[in-house]
Amino acid sequence: QVQLVKSGGGSVQAGGSLRLSCAASRSTQNAYCMGWFRQAPGKEREGVAAIYSGGNPYYADSVKGRFTIFQDNAKNTLYLQMNSLKPEDTAMYYCATWGPYLCGGSWMREVEYNVWGQGTQVTVSS
Repeated sequence: QVQLVKSGGGSVQAGGSLRLSCAASRSTQNAYCMGWFRQAPGKEREGVAAIYSGGNPYYADSVKGRFTIFQDNAKNTLYLQMNSLKPEDTAMYYCATWGPYLCGGSWMREVEYNVWGQGTQVTVSS
């Protein structure tokens, strides 16, 4: 059973930055998609960004140019660097692994991911 341990998150003012990390108990050096999702109060969970080892990243339009997803295979860790944060980025953030092979067009579909980490709250104040 793969486990994911998250760290990061917290509260920040608009324009600030935060970095989320997600450490996996098994190697992440494979072609299966790893992603970040978020869920704001009263809204459905949505895909934020995804990547697979050696592949190009995928981003939701709402975060392009502000967020960067990357991984450190030596540490089996997935990261999400969030810059220029906006109040609308406020949400519970989740990491997920063992998603679609080579990510592709289904990277935003949460049902495609088999392992999820616990959520971490990100709050951006105006």
